[in-house]
Amino acid sequence: MRPDSATTASRPQVVAHRGASEEKAEHTLGAYVAALDAGADALECDVRLTADGHLVCVHDRNLRRTASRRGVVSTMELADLAELDFASWKNPWADLDDEAPERDEEHDRVLTLRKLCEVAADYDRRIEVAIETKHPTRYSGLVEKRVVEVLRDFGWDRAGTPARVMSFSFTALQRVERLAPEVPVVMLMERAQYWPALRRVIGKDWLVGPGVEELADHPWLGPRITRAGHGMHVWTVNTREHLDLCLELGVRAVITDRPAYVVRELGA
Repeated sequence: MRPDSATTASRPQVVAHRGASEEKAEHTLGAYVAALDAGADALECDVRLTADGHLVCVHDRNLRRTASRRGVVSTMELADLAELDFASWKNPWADLDDEAPERDEEHDRVLTLRKLCEVAADYDRRIEVAIETKHPTRYSGLVEKRVVEVLRDFGWDRAGTPARVMSFSFTALQRVERLAPEVPVVMLMERAQYWPALRRVIGKDWLVGPGVEELADHPWLGPRITRAGHGMHVWTVNTREHLDLCLELGVRAVITDRPAYVVRELGA
């Protein structure tokens, strides 16, 4: 059985959802640095493939929300994306604040998966990386192939890897399992009613990633996942109530927009 990469001590692993995304613009280097400074155990990212084959940390297929312009990530090259500001949307009035700290442009630009892995690898303590592949996409299985290639470059395709791959796509996780059998995978789940079908098809070593609202609304769900032998990585846990539920259920990782808050609450 593959080892679970999450914290197995007395508290769940704290995973920064797109970085410290409540505080900073999601998926920017600034958001991930803030998460590390806050004591996060792991960094979560969504990845999309550019037209010239680079994996970038972007959630939406288009740029309207996070870069305030028209365009689709998969049709653009990395050099074009690198010219865009991915942070101003979070605080559009920052330039008018005389007391605001000076902006570091490197922290505000598009972030590649490779750069994020470098940041995690170079940190002074073990930092894990949870990589979500987005589907459907025009590049289909090439996304997982590129993800595994990046992990292999870091030596993270073998047992003990600090990386894991997550997806709402069962087929995508099957690809990862074929390409890198020792990399843990997390079957994300949007609806509780999907569990009976998923339980029959997912691998016995797969982790399961239900949304915390589904766990709260369907009290039977968490215990059934646990009884089936699957560890849970739960998203998106931002309140004390939801954190308490996760602790009660014994989840292995909590994915949060507020890593500083969750680290503080767990410490207390």
